[in-house]
Amino acid sequence: MPAAEILEVSELTEGVHTGHYARKQLFSRSAIVAWSHRSRFRFAHKLVEPYAGRRLLDYGCGDGTFLAQVCDLFPNAAGGDINLRQNEDCRERFAAHPGISFLSIDELEQPARCGGYDIVTCMEVLEHCLPDTTEKVIGDLRRLVAPGGTIVISVPIEIGPTLLGKQMIRAVSGWRSIGDYKFREKYTAAELATMLLADERTTIQRPIYPGVDSAYPFHGHKGFNWRALRYRLRDAFEIRETRFSPFEFLRGYVSSQAWLICTL
Repeated sequence: MPAAEILEVSELTEGVHTGHYARKQLFSRSAIVAWSHRSRFRFAHKLVEPYAGRRLLDYGCGDGTFLAQVCDLFPNAAGGDINLRQNEDCRERFAAHPGISFLSIDELEQPARCGGYDIVTCMEVLEHCLPDTTEKVIGDLRRLVAPGGTIVISVPIEIGPTLLGKQMIRAVSGWRSIGDYKFREKYTAAELATMLLADERTTIQRPIYPGVDSAYPFHGHKGFNWRALRYRLRDAFEIRETRFSPFEFLRGYVSSQAWLICTL
């Protein structure tokens, strides 16, 4: 799919192309990896369209790809990330669009930010968080969203039939030396069987990796159970909808992402 079909804001195309996540995902040499991530961003765009013009925060904004894609809807959006070096890179790449601001998580903790955003997105973040960090992120989301506001959380599906498909795609991508898939996480037969049959109580041991550009150690995708996270989020939010992409009509059995649309 041409880049023009992914990015509707032409003046930001160059900035997006040079983002490290975008290079690895949207513009991957693997057609299926690129298609999956492009589908994810299109779905995210569709979910936030009804809130156009309101105050948007993308919590854990990464390389700013999502903010670039929705700046036609949210011309004064903000992104927050713990990686200060990454934030500075985003400011440089998107300098032509001063309405997009990039903040550190410390800056988001300022009292003036409390309740400051009508819609808060948190995409592909919580699967990487250790338990203490998960609780901090949940607390931040509750504090930052305005009364009556909406929180959109997306996480990867790493259980059931989807896990088998993803592991096969990762293996093929690793053999082709695409991105960093040669360093993919692997499962024992027992671990794989456990996650294929996972419910909201299922856990396996998850590897922990040291933080490099942030102070926080983190998880990869191995052992992440979106159903368990949804169960935890029910204590913090009212989950209005659970949705899936792509192939939403199959209710997540072959989808790559789960989406939780929440309010307080």
